[in-house]
Amino acid sequence: MNIIGENIHIISANVKEALKERNGRFFQDLAVRQVTAGANALDLNLGPRKADGEEIFPWMVGLMEEVVDVPLCFDSTNIVGIEAGLKKVTKAQPIINSTSAEPERLEKVPLVAKQYNTRLIALTMGKSGIPVAADERVNIALESLIPRALEIDFPISDLIIDPLVLTVSGCQEYCPHLIEAVRTLQFAWDPPPPISVGLSNVSNAVPRENRPLINRVYCAMLMGVGLQMMIADPFDEQLKEVVRVIEERDGGTAVNRLYLSIHDHIANMEEPDINDVDLYDPEQAAIWKTVEILLNKVIYADAYLQQEAFA
Repeated sequence: MNIIGENIHIISANVKEALKERNGRFFQDLAVRQVTAGANALDLNLGPRKADGEEIFPWMVGLMEEVVDVPLCFDSTNIVGIEAGLKKVTKAQPIINSTSAEPERLEKVPLVAKQYNTRLIALTMGKSGIPVAADERVNIALESLIPRALEIDFPISDLIIDPLVLTVSGCQEYCPHLIEAVRTLQFAWDPPPPISVGLSNVSNAVPRENRPLINRVYCAMLMGVGLQMMIADPFDEQLKEVVRVIEERDGGTAVNRLYLSIHDHIANMEEPDINDVDLYDPEQAAIWKTVEILLNKVIYADAYLQQEAFA
């Protein structure tokens, strides 16, 4: 699993303050710690930065390249600011996050990606927003995103399709469709483009104490359909442990075996089986309840872990 570290994000009060104060040491420390924790790239979500993007993005690139060698992922709608940052890059191939199928962005952003030899995250979202159904998301990739890359001779291997994770709190019906979109996209083109998701989005607006569990159960399910790249928190040790368990097929504990069972059932286009769960074990019961909400079998509520588990 390739992890794009998510922790330099404008939603964080500490990041906002550090940007305001131009606290370069804060960002360098955060970058080094993410890479040390296992991040293979770093997402730089600095917001639109309409007033100062042409100054902030190059400044951030300079800070990052002083201390890390991994790719930088420019996560902003400000393409002018992104371009200013790309001019400063001297190390690993950067990533633009993102274009979509909206005509204006699809016209402009891929051309910038090609000019600067970047990879490009492309969202399965059009003018009318994000479709629920998996096949509609796949169609956006097949009918808009991939054709645009081919039109400008942009390498499909550098086009990273993001079928868009949405929160189980409020957009629950999207969750199982996202799993199937990831599955289908790998067979929709030859060779298939890489696929990435913003994993933590699935637990947005969820009580803080429940977010890590939802993230790691969804990760296991998505690995079952072949996900190999995600924007996620490299400091989440339990999440990384689930990744390790699945990659190494480590069935050494009952919880490990449950995660492997969930992964394998999803891989086989089957629903996970409650018979694989010891509901008297609180940890396994919590995992199973999380599977149920992510598959839209039980209506999500903030107190879902206090509800009875059902097959």
